[in-house]
Amino acid sequence: MPFLPLDPLTRKKLARFRSLKRGWWSALGLAAAILLSCCSELMVNSRALAVRYEGRWRFPTYGAIIPGKEFGLDYDYETNYRKLAEIFRARGGSDIVVLPLVPYNPYENDLPEGVYPPTPPSRAQRHFLGTDTTGRDVLARLVYGFRTAIAFSLLLLLANYTVGVAIGCAMGYFGGLFDLFFQRLIEVWSNIPFLYVIIIVASIMIPNFFTLVGIMIFFGWISMTWYMRTAVYKQKSREYVLAARALGASDFYVIFCHILPNTISVIVTFIPFSVSGGIVALTSLDYLGFGLPPPTPSWGELLRQGTNHLDAVWMAASVVTAIST
Repeated sequence: MPFLPLDPLTRKKLARFRSLKRGWWSALGLAAAILLSCCSELMVNSRALAVRYEGRWRFPTYGAIIPGKEFGLDYDYETNYRKLAEIFRARGGSDIVVLPLVPYNPYENDLPEGVYPPTPPSRAQRHFLGTDTTGRDVLARLVYGFRTAIAFSLLLLLANYTVGVAIGCAMGYFGGLFDLFFQRLIEVWSNIPFLYVIIIVASIMIPNFFTLVGIMIFFGWISMTWYMRTAVYKQKSREYVLAARALGASDFYVIFCHILPNTISVIVTFIPFSVSGGIVALTSLDYLGFGLPPPTPSWGELLRQGTNHLDAVWMAASVVTAIST
């Protein structure tokens, strides 16, 4: 017996989703992007993936800082692996440095002598999408900005769905005064101006990642609550629920083992919209200046730079393309 038994209608809906190639492959693409974002350091990073020096291999990406003296250089701070690669190439021999595809981190300022940022895309410098107004690599900012945005969106999704599903199930199942109380509460809650709350918080303190998540949760659970209330209200009148209650099943068991598995199609349907909505919300707040503090990698901050420097079309175009994709 499966842990979450689904009724034939729900299984049919899930099978239909798999038959929709565009939606199915989009879901797989999003899952792949999230997985790749977890190991962004292997693709975009100022640290080398591997260094062979005097016959010994080192892997700096996820390890401790390795000072330059470890590789025969004359400084004690972290090794500049791009320069080290040039030195090893000039020397010849067996010493090598394996760099990521984009050998820059999102906080690093690359300011060549006589060149003022922003600079256009360059394969020679390995700035494939150019640099921003402070010389930071745009592609690095995009990649790490996506990781920040998707983490924000998924955490927001989990919290909103936990609160919304729990309250919505209780409203639809118990009804009566409990349902009426939360209906009035939600009506009042939904009229609180979200942006004003953000502005007030930003004027008092510098909002960080968890502050923004908390504010978004404060307002974001309402829509899922309404959907779940309607779905549970419909399901609780079905014969299988009446049979379970007649057999002495508790309300908790009926909700979590009978009703909730058969309303999963409602939850699954809104997940993509919730994820994209969370990303757009964070990007919008960052663009308006009420989001994450600098120098946190952010699509909104990069988009603001692009709109302020329309001659550097690669910045705005990169963000718009990333959001649209």
